[in-house]
Amino acid sequence: MGQTTTTRYDVADHLRTPEEMAAYLEACFEEANGDAAFIAKALGDIARAKGMSLVAREAGLSRESLYKALSGERTPGFDTVLKVMAALGLQLHAEPLVSRDLAADKSGERTR
Repeated sequence: MGQTTTTRYDVADHLRTPEEMAAYLEACFEEANGDAAFIAKALGDIARAKGMSLVAREAGLSRESLYKALSGERTPGFDTVLKVMAALGLQLHAEPLVSRDLAADKSGERTR
């Protein structure tokens, strides 16, 4: 029987279009549960897919600073997040949270 080899999965290899990048980040926002470092890591994945040097230049950051900010080991400042998102061609948008109680009220159920 032949030897099985495995390769490391890297999500950055699969983020090819702006739509895929936006969908990935949106999914990460939903799963993050308030973990800003998780979002930073997701932005790092997208930046690697686009090219760290290009993103750093467009965000006005050094490549080293960008790697550190998006490593997932720290929480970058909001200004850095906004600069990186703009460099990635992505934008934040706001929408109201739908709590379980509000969802139940809309479905006709009463909550106590």
